[in-house]
Amino acid sequence: MNSQPTAIRILLLAFLVTMGVALLFAASPGGTPSPSGASEQAAADLRGTWSGTFFSKHANVAPFTMTVVINPDARGRLVGSSTLNSDCLKGAQLEVTVTGSKVVLAGSDEEGDSITVRGTVDSTGTLVKAGYILNGSASGRCEGDEGTGNLAKR
Repeated sequence: MNSQPTAIRILLLAFLVTMGVALLFAASPGGTPSPSGASEQAAADLRGTWSGTFFSKHANVAPFTMTVVINPDARGRLVGSSTLNSDCLKGAQLEVTVTGSKVVLAGSDEEGDSITVRGTVDSTGTLVKAGYILNGSASGRCEGDEGTGNLAKR
């Protein structure tokens, strides 16, 4: 009886198991070192209430405040319900995307006016420094606007 085919099968099986474990290890979520030694950053937890003030790049546009309550929807995706004191946008429903410390909140109000806020969560997880682009031209109330601001977790 020849043991060479059995030995090859055992080596092949050991190789496949090792590769499978390595792939699982590399795909493990947040903060776990990958086989290359690099550390992956966990996605920031944005659930809760955030508020802050945003300032336009245009001198003739008044600053506005925004409060966003972020929770998971029925599918587990993060969504935000916002209130704003802006002349260009009212109560936008936002989709929230988090990749590591990078955050995007994007959505529109019932009239079709839209806002996109892109920012970075600080190391404490309580402050988002962001820029915004607002397009209020759907309602005719405002043209496009952009600027910067911060959202702080309450």
